[in-house]
Amino acid sequence: MSRDAQIPPEIQFAPRPSKRLLAPWWHTAILIVVLLLASVNGMRGKHPLAAESKVPQYLWSIAWEWMLLGFIWLGTRKRIRLRDLIGGRWASAEGFFLDVVCAGMFWVCALIVLGTGAKLMHLDQAGKIEAMRKQLGFLTPGSNLELGVWFCVSVTAGLCEEIIFRGYLQRQFAAMSNSMLFGVLLSAVVFGASHGYEGVARMVLIGIYGLMFGLLAWWRKSLRAGMIAHAWHDALSGAVLRMLK
Repeated sequence: MSRDAQIPPEIQFAPRPSKRLLAPWWHTAILIVVLLLASVNGMRGKHPLAAESKVPQYLWSIAWEWMLLGFIWLGTRKRIRLRDLIGGRWASAEGFFLDVVCAGMFWVCALIVLGTGAKLMHLDQAGKIEAMRKQLGFLTPGSNLELGVWFCVSVTAGLCEEIIFRGYLQRQFAAMSNSMLFGVLLSAVVFGASHGYEGVARMVLIGIYGLMFGLLAWWRKSLRAGMIAHAWHDALSGAVLRMLK
């Protein structure tokens, strides 16, 4: 019997949305409220743990992501495994390298789309770039140690946020509306709204980025390629911001 045959049809990572919710509706409501409150708090552009070193802030961010993932596990554990939220696991080295290639192609396309969007929104102007650099200063690694821990934050974000937004919310919204497209769109909106520390204009771009991740997960029927692209995008972003600093 194949792995997919062992998973109940209503919860497989399939193009057609299931009418069965992955968790109770109130569980999803609590998660969204928590994400939005954290986003509003992030708009302050500072972190109480980053007075002298950003390492405590980064470690808190890692813990926060895993706590959110744990909350999702608590709500979904009786209906679906986390492995199935991801879309299974690699069965061979060929499958792994295929996802790496897909992640690379996706990332290049995403850079083009985001670059075009930034240009249309005039976010590529020198003044706007400098404002962004200052706004994200509380996140920017300032030493080799902080950069190393930042890479751990990036890997955690790639893993946890893809499960949170594309593995759970996207499919939960699809089940609620009986429309995978609606699930992709609404999860992208929540993804953008959850990044308040980026500023309103960049939240729109991040929503578009989330939309692309949602479409990738829908097409691949897996989160693996998105996890890879998400992790290395965040890692490189931190490294670039440090160089600009």
